[in-house]
Amino acid sequence: MSPLKNVTIPDEVVMSKIYVIRDQKVMLDEDLAELYGVETRRLNEQVKRNKDRFPEDFMFTLTEDEFVDLKSQNATSSWGGRRKLPNAFTEHGVLMLSSVLNSPQSIQVNIQIMRIYIRIREMLLAHKDVFIRVEKVEKHLMKHDQKIELLFTYLSKFIEKEDQPRTEIGFKRKGE
Repeated sequence: MSPLKNVTIPDEVVMSKIYVIRDQKVMLDEDLAELYGVETRRLNEQVKRNKDRFPEDFMFTLTEDEFVDLKSQNATSSWGGRRKLPNAFTEHGVLMLSSVLNSPQSIQVNIQIMRIYIRIREMLLAHKDVFIRVEKVEKHLMKHDQKIELLFTYLSKFIEKEDQPRTEIGFKRKGE
């Protein structure tokens, strides 16, 4: 029996490690290293040795603000001991990692990650019509919000005018 069968990671665990940063679905070096069963340092060493394989659209280093924002969104301190900012790998970067990390576990996990990315893309395509409808409803509601805001502006002007003393108009009798 192949050693590849020994590693089973639930899809939910892998999916929980996919983040959206800079409008891209990415995975962090630390999470990938954990899934591949290697040290983060080793993963990043392999990436450095193969810089040409990881252009900016395959991998980028998070900014300090992105890292702080990511930690606050996930309410976790598991990334507390890092000396360097994490690297984020896009789908293509994760795929490229399979060529530089060649252990049986990394190959199996990489196949699983690619299948998950494919499922996510299929789900988005399948529900594209729903997203389009939601966008239309949002735009429609925004128009209503603007009209309601204008209505309240007019109402507040009328209320302000009512607070001012009004002079009576009409005929006055003698003695008034």
